[in-house]
Order: sequence, then structure tokens, then C-alpha cells
Amino acid sequence: MRWSRCSLHTRSAACEHGRSERTRPLREAGSATLELVLSIPVLIFMLAFLSYSGRMSGARLQIEDAAHQAARAATVSRSTSSAAANARSTAEAALSEAGVTCRPVTVATRGTLQPGSTMSVTVSCTVYLHDLALLRVPGTTTLTARFASPVDLHRSITNTVGR
Repeated sequence: MRWSRCSLHTRSAACEHGRSERTRPLREAGSATLELVLSIPVLIFMLAFLSYSGRMSGARLQIEDAAHQAARAATVSRSTSSAAANARSTAEAALSEAGVTCRPVTVATRGTLQPGSTMSVTVSCTVYLHDLALLRVPGTTTLTARFASPVDLHRSITNTVGR
């Protein structure tokens, strides 16, 4: 039996010449559905990989920004102990404001606060990836960023509060 979509109201070149508009044989019916069913797992895997890549690059940028802010906060401090405390609190605040959830956050400071010297801050953050188990990535990964900030040449070393 030959299938035809030609009717009395159809005016196409195929119908006028007595040919059917159907171009694919019946044995190929349903092949598009099969192709879709087979390609869905690949598409889901690609979507998960894009999610992983986006999350890692975004977290890396946020951690670098937190290291930059922490180094700047450390250089405006008056002592090395307050510089370490300011760097840690600034890095934690920057990460929580950016929405990066990482435990633990490690902040290390290095350098002196003498005018013209450099204070560097290293921020390490363990990012959880348990929700991306489909990709078989490790459950956590540690990202580290380091930033160095110069201490202002024209700052005073003594405390000038109240003047």
C-alpha cells in the first residue's frame, strides 16, 4: 500500500504528477525518535560538564578577588597581627558575599608593613563538588590564589588616631 497525502484540495507539484509527498520510506519511521533517545545522555553529560567548568572558573575568579581584597586590607593595617586578622576577615567576607561556599578557608600573610615593602596574601579554599558526581570528578577541590600589594611609601608607621 502506498501512502499519499494528496487530496482534492492539495495543490502541489508532487500531487499533480501523481507522486506522493512522502519522501522517506516507511522503514525509516521512528528513526528520529531513536536518535533523540540515544543523544539525550550525551546532552545531559555535556550540560553537567559545562556546569562544572562554569563553577570552577567562577570560583577561581572569586577567590582571586578575595585575595586581592585581603592583600589591600592587610597593607592598610598598623601591625602584622592586625594585618593577618584584617586579611582573614576581608577574604571571608568577600567569599561569602560572592556566594562561594568553601570550608575551610585558609588565609596566609607574608611580608612587612614598612613603607615601600610588599605584603602578600595567599587564600586557599576547598570547594565542594558532590552534586556533580555524574562527571566522576573528585568530591572536593582546593583552589589557591595569591596577591601581593605594595605598602604605601608615604604612610606613617606610628598610630595617628585622634589627631
